[in-house]
Amino acid sequence: MKKFLIFLLFAHTAIFAQEPLKQTLSFKIWGDVKKESLITIDSLNSYPINGIGDIKVTNHLGEFKHEDDQLKGVLLKDILSHTALNAGSPKLYSRFYFVCVGNDGYAVVYSWNELFNTEVGNHVFIILEKNGIKVDKLPESIQMTSAMDFKTGRRYLHNLDHIVVKMYTEKD
Repeated sequence: MKKFLIFLLFAHTAIFAQEPLKQTLSFKIWGDVKKESLITIDSLNSYPINGIGDIKVTNHLGEFKHEDDQLKGVLLKDILSHTALNAGSPKLYSRFYFVCVGNDGYAVVYSWNELFNTEVGNHVFIILEKNGIKVDKLPESIQMTSAMDFKTGRRYLHNLDHIVVKMYTEKD
């Protein structure tokens, strides 16, 4: 039975590893917010677009994987600043965190303080252009990066599908 379960695990992984990328052209923001929102490529283009430059993408060990050049994007905090949190007081903002999820299930997490109260927030981007190619022409379409991370691949997300806004409670 144990061998069969191991086989199923590897078969499941192999099947999903070979699925083609499904391009995303919009993402939702929902959770502990007063109103859910849908962010489209058109709405992303209404925000200030920043030159990010080139990023060397590394894995969890810090090993070089590839380089992305000529990145341009919108700050995540600019988008989230228009999201009204379900907080009775600004004192509660420190309890909020954002789970950014790709359509393959890969997720990265940022805290409210990290984005709005540290220099890191000035370097977390939704990518709108990479290697001279606009987001709607990229197979990985809406992507995110945290350009200040030491191991940049850990929070480099492809095909952003949604952002879940959560507030920590003692029950968590």
